Amino acid sequence: MTTPVRDLPLLLLGEGSDPASERGVDCPGELPPASDPALVERARAAKAALGDSVFVLGHHYQRDEVIQFADVTGDSFKLAQKAAARPEAPYIVFCGVHFMAESADILTAPHQKVILPDLGAGCSMADMATFDQVEECWDVLEDAGVADDVVPVTYMNSSADIKGFVGRHGGVVCTSSNAKRALDWAYSKGKKVLFLPDQHLGRNTAVLEMGFSLDDCVVYSPHRREGGLTHEQLRDARMILWRGHCSVHGRFTKESVDEVRARVPGVNVLVHPECRHEVVTAADQIGSTEYIIKAIEAADPGTSWAVGTELNLVRRLANAHPDKNVMFLDKTVCYCSTMNRIDLPHLVWSLESLVRGEVENVITVDEDTARNARAALDQMLALP
Repeated sequence: MTTPVRDLPLLLLGEGSDPASERGVDCPGELPPASDPALVERARAAKAALGDSVFVLGHHYQRDEVIQFADVTGDSFKLAQKAAARPEAPYIVFCGVHFMAESADILTAPHQKVILPDLGAGCSMADMATFDQVEECWDVLEDAGVADDVVPVTYMNSSADIKGFVGRHGGVVCTSSNAKRALDWAYSKGKKVLFLPDQHLGRNTAVLEMGFSLDDCVVYSPHRREGGLTHEQLRDARMILWRGHCSVHGRFTKESVDEVRARVPGVNVLVHPECRHEVVTAADQIGSTEYIIKAIEAADPGTSWAVGTELNLVRRLANAHPDKNVMFLDKTVCYCSTMNRIDLPHLVWSLESLVRGEVENVITVDEDTARNARAALDQMLALP
């Protein structure tokens, strides 16, 4: 549950957005820089006035104008953990997207309030698997006689409802860094896995790291009758992939890889495992956001890198490592449009509201959902 959207005096993007939706918006293309110096000064003043009572989290995909005010940066799970480790801060301002703020609310103490500066900052991937759709999928698995053999695994990039569903059914949450460990654990508990909501991470992990064949994987579509699969297909499959994907990572193609190799001799292609299977198999290295950052940091000066992940991060890496040629994998650039809804005006509004004693845009997960989701998250933390 989230608080209602209010008219925001500093709102520049997404006015009147639907707080109940995780669905993204059209890519806005090239975004303006942090142009108003008054906003920067207002953010500094508000953050200073709040002192240790506020803890600002910044996801790697945030724009630089926001990242500069983050107390810590990282991926979604790392940030939620960092928030939980700061119980002395009653206010957590999460500069990320909705499912990340939900995870922080699940992991933080009851007295802490998690604030999302723009309630419209969702995730198109998370929106591709709703609770009702996944419940219906489980009914299909039961009708096919395979549900007892299935262990659900959900990617961190999913709503609290889906994490709660997975926890209730004895499953586990995973990140892009520990997906193989999560799947190894799941297959020690059952014969099949229902992998939510990103088909590409599930397929890439199963095939490239666990020795599965592509034929071992089937794709369940929530928009087709019984997922578009026969009972025989469900019985034969080892990995049941949900038809979901990341709108940014899913845009990279094999042609993108071929084009950059032809254009930049000796280029190293480094991509995120949310990319399509034909992209990751054509790349030189595959890894999580943290892996990508460390790979660029460790790269030799003078080397060239085409990186298949969100543009804000790629640009930040390029600026941080001018001795290396770091570029975006695709010629047509696109930000994560929903992540970019958290801009400097939204951050200023959130911080100044707190200074006035007004706590806006609090993200709250209901008790039952939080308990089940926490079970799935705790199972991830307990992975060998």
